[in-house]
Amino acid sequence: MSMRILACEIDGVYQVESSVVADSRGRFARLYCEDELAAVLMQRKIVQVNRSLTHKCGAVRGLHFQYPPHAEMKLVRCLKGRVWDVAVDLRAGSPTFLKWTACELSPENGRMMVIQEGCAHGFQVLEPDSELLYLHTAAYTPESEGAVRFDDPAVAIVWPLPVSELSERDRNHPLLDKSFQGLMI
Repeated sequence: MSMRILACEIDGVYQVESSVVADSRGRFARLYCEDELAAVLMQRKIVQVNRSLTHKCGAVRGLHFQYPPHAEMKLVRCLKGRVWDVAVDLRAGSPTFLKWTACELSPENGRMMVIQEGCAHGFQVLEPDSELLYLHTAAYTPESEGAVRFDDPAVAIVWPLPVSELSERDRNHPLLDKSFQGLMI
């Protein structure tokens, strides 16, 4: 078993491909290995693990992040279903500031998305009842919560499906304005 780390267009955002072993009984895949992910994690530790279940195709969750000093790296896997996972670079001075990258996550493709501190994260459900597992390098801190609206023209994400469902909170995040210079990470 091994993990292959692939750099994305945004510095510090990676796709990790895990070997999936399948036989007549089913499938086996390593979801996390501190040793194999050492180059990505550096000295970070996983301090929180979360799970989400989203029922309807087209639903979007996100785009969420935490402001420093509670900024977090997220490692995201799809355990059931299929999602289109998105990271948006919000780091001040980054050459990819306000750019986004995305990849499809599913149990079958064995991919994980690693989202660097200073990047917002969200996803769209491509199959009903999709379930995600999140590993975080910082605990959730409500007063440090931030978000980018799913349809913010400053980011211009092209979602693969029409957006069919959003939480009230995600629908009402303010648009980024010209005064937003990025996060100091």
